[in-house]
Amino acid sequence: MTSPALDVDTFLNQPLTARIATCGPTVRPVWFLWEDGAFWVLTGPWARLFDRVRSNPAVALVVDVCDIEKGLVQQVIARGDAELVPFDVPRGRRKLICYLGADESRWDTRFVRYLYDDPEVRGTTWLRLVPDSLTAEDLSFSVTA
Repeated sequence: MTSPALDVDTFLNQPLTARIATCGPTVRPVWFLWEDGAFWVLTGPWARLFDRVRSNPAVALVVDVCDIEKGLVQQVIARGDAELVPFDVPRGRRKLICYLGADESRWDTRFVRYLYDDPEVRGTTWLRLVPDSLTAEDLSFSVTA
């Protein structure tokens, strides 16, 4: 039996948590924005991720869902060299809206600061991963009562 095709854009535009692995090895959960064929992850000098990618840009990233009761099993695995690029507020807002909703007045202040603090002072940076390889699979199955 063949697996159904997974619509990568629809899947990755959900507010899911990815896990990103860097040389070390180390793995950490991250929120991300999937846009323009790239994963965008907020980072900066306060995070180990920033230093790890600066010293070795090779990363692997996985986004998956698994709901055994519904038989839903989907995954996207990406690999490549990440780059650290300047933060831009409009993209940051799009990312945070995906996870927190459009009403900024309801956001925790630590998220609002990313948009309104000076990124040059705070050091806010994007980790941008344009995957060299991307594998998407829908391994879902039928659940019988």
